[in-house]
This record gives sequence, structure tokens and C-alpha cells, in this order.
Amino acid sequence: MTLSSAPSPTAQQGLRILAPIALGVVGLGLWQFLVSVVGVSDYLLPSPAAIVGELVAFAPAIAGAAAVTGANALVGLVVGMVVAVTLAALASRWHAVDAMASPVVAALAVVPIVALAPVLNSMFGADSQFGRQAIAALAAFVPVFVNALRGLRQARPIHRELLHAYAATGAQAFRFVTLPSAVPHLMTGIRLASSLAVISALVAEYFGGPRGGLGSFISTSAATSAYARAWAYVVAGIVIGLAFFLVTALLERLVLRRIPSGATS
Repeated sequence: MTLSSAPSPTAQQGLRILAPIALGVVGLGLWQFLVSVVGVSDYLLPSPAAIVGELVAFAPAIAGAAAVTGANALVGLVVGMVVAVTLAALASRWHAVDAMASPVVAALAVVPIVALAPVLNSMFGADSQFGRQAIAALAAFVPVFVNALRGLRQARPIHRELLHAYAATGAQAFRFVTLPSAVPHLMTGIRLASSLAVISALVAEYFGGPRGGLGSFISTSAATSAYARAWAYVVAGIVIGLAFFLVTALLERLVLRRIPSGATS
């Protein structure tokens, strides 16, 4: 009796692509069945067909709102990432900075967005996007800081001692030892922060501030009983979140390819 051979790499790649698509189709079919046959109310769960209809009918408005939310999330992600990396570099170098930063980061990690968003929106006025961008920056800051700090401390002491024995400068040690060890952790933090920035920006828009983002349109549509339209805006938010995640995941893959093999071991 012969054992069946393992699937080829091409078949495995095709399965990884087709499996989630098939699951999504089955889920949408079940969703439509619950609404059309079982009779689930629209205010509980609008049908996929109704949501698609709203996406088509309000495509320009949805695209404009998605652009606002995407811009807020992007600004927050970039600002949070820059501040986090800078503070992590200082904390890895001086223990006093680490001792001061650790409780602040721990406090930021548990700040409820739904409580902070209305406060910042009120502080900076009804015409400013700064409050929403600040919320996204705070959400992105924590995972980037934690992962960057861990990565900067990942380099083995024996590697540092070896470079010191060869009279390497601090800049050379950072370039050849510290940075290659830190980059994988940093990219993981950025990938996690990308989705959090989108979610936080959308939630901040939901709780006030200038009209224009997906969150504000979701709130308005739900308040006027346009539930399918509200879900259409939710779908746009999901698309933005997936786009941010895929772009940062691709960036992570490209960056890690440039790191010398064994740098993180």
C-alpha cells in the first residue's frame, strides 16, 4: 500500500487563497438566508444585498468618508510610530528614561478610547481633526514602543563585546548588531499598530468632531434608521483596516528580506 503524497506547494498556496474565500461565501449565504428566509429584522442585521445596494448608491460619499478616516489613521500611525521609536531608543539607552516611560505607557495601554475621544474632540473644536489623529497616535504608540524596546534589547551581549574587542564605534555596533536585531520586532509592532490606528480613528469619529469620517456617518445613519447604509460605512472601514494591515505586512516582508540571515538569532 502506498501513502498518498503531500500536496504540492502550488496546491497549498491555492488552498490558502481559496479556503477563506469559500468560508466568506458560505458566511454571506447564511447571512442572506437569515434575513430573507428566517426573517431577521433589518435593524438587527441588514441583508448583504441591501448593504451592497447602499455601497453602490452612496459610493462617492463613502469614498470621501473613507479618505478622511484613512488620512486620520495614517497621520496617527506615523506620529505614534515616530514618537514610540524615539522614546524606545532613549529608554533602551538610559534606565532612568525607561523607569519614567514604563508607567506612562502602561497607563496609555488601558485608556478607554470611548471616554477619551469626546474629551479630545471637545478640546480641539468641532472643525479640527487633531483630536481624532491624536487618538489614533495614542493607539499606535503602545504596540510600537513595546516591540521596539524589546527589539533594541534583543542583541546578545557577546555580539556587543565582540564588536567592542574590534574597536567598533557606537554607531557601528548599532548598525551591525542592535538594528538588525530590533527591526523584526519593530515591524511586528507597526503591523499591529496599523489596524489599531484605523479602529481608533473610526471610533473617535463616531463620538463627535467634524463631520466627514466614516465614524460620524455610521452614527448619523444608525440614528436615522438607515441601518444598511450604516453597515455600508462599516464595510468601508473594514476595507481600510485590511489595506493598512496588508501594506504594513508587505513592508515587513520586504524589510526582513534585507536583514542578513541569522541577525536575529
